[in-house]
Amino acid sequence: MKFGPLPLAEAEGAVLAHSVRLNGQRLRKGVTLTPAHLADLARAGETEVIAARLDPGDVHENQAAARLAAALVPDPQAAGLRLTKAFTGRVNLLAEGPGVAVLDVARLSRLNLINPMITLATVPACRQMAEGGMVGTVKIISYAVPGADLAAACEIARGAVRLARPVLATATLIVTEIPGGAGEKGVPAIRGRLAALGMTLDQVVMVPHRMPEIAEALGRVGSDLALVLTGSATSDPHDVAPEALRQAGGTVERFGMPVDPGNLLFLGALSGRPVIGLPGCARAPALNGADWVLARVACGIAVSHADIAAMGVGGLLKEIPTRPQPRRG
Repeated sequence: MKFGPLPLAEAEGAVLAHSVRLNGQRLRKGVTLTPAHLADLARAGETEVIAARLDPGDVHENQAAARLAAALVPDPQAAGLRLTKAFTGRVNLLAEGPGVAVLDVARLSRLNLINPMITLATVPACRQMAEGGMVGTVKIISYAVPGADLAAACEIARGAVRLARPVLATATLIVTEIPGGAGEKGVPAIRGRLAALGMTLDQVVMVPHRMPEIAEALGRVGSDLALVLTGSATSDPHDVAPEALRQAGGTVERFGMPVDPGNLLFLGALSGRPVIGLPGCARAPALNGADWVLARVACGIAVSHADIAAMGVGGLLKEIPTRPQPRRG
């Protein structure tokens, strides 16, 4: 593509780079110049325009954006995404419902290395999305790009973006009670989290903060997911709640996460049902580490010990001036 000033006599078919005031109206940038446009410009006293002229093999920005978006999401319905119509070299990838963004980060990074004029920006991998949320945006920066570069980008990026939709529908919340504890405080926030994922809170079960009662309650859960919110913070892998899960016949995959707030989470399973021990910060609606785990689990994405460990980079979600043990002297 050649970019720069062009005499009007040579500008037919070129793409106007900067808007021009013409007969009281605006001839907008990005328009492909026709003989009628050029005649109007000449009558207005213009002798040249700043424009882009495509070389053989170049692909116009809108065609390029549409092709790349179609490569990224070859089957929008299956991917849970909707593609907007290409405009000014841009196509947005929108979530068709709640879910989690699933991205092939390595391939998308390679895509953005091919040509600086061919770009894809996305939300972080595994970001929870609401319906209509923008998962990514394709933007062709220049008015055209070489067809060979576009073909390479499409090949690398094929099928690299999708939305994992929720596969769990219901949850039971087990709340443990201690004298003077929070009780049911926080239940509305947890119900809201589930609703944002299209899930229903089946029931809230209140039990004393003792291992046998928690284990018994876990064994009675019939929902797709079990959540445990303890009245006293879980501070060790063998504390009351994780031990109750083991006593009920379940397993604990991980206790503790390098996300703040959210450190005191545990994740396990019982009879094929995921179990999440919520940190106390889940009583508030603010984002915390439990949201990251809950969204993935709800959408059927396996969450391993290593996955949680990797959440530490970017896991500092909130800083407050004062805590019981201040971080800074």
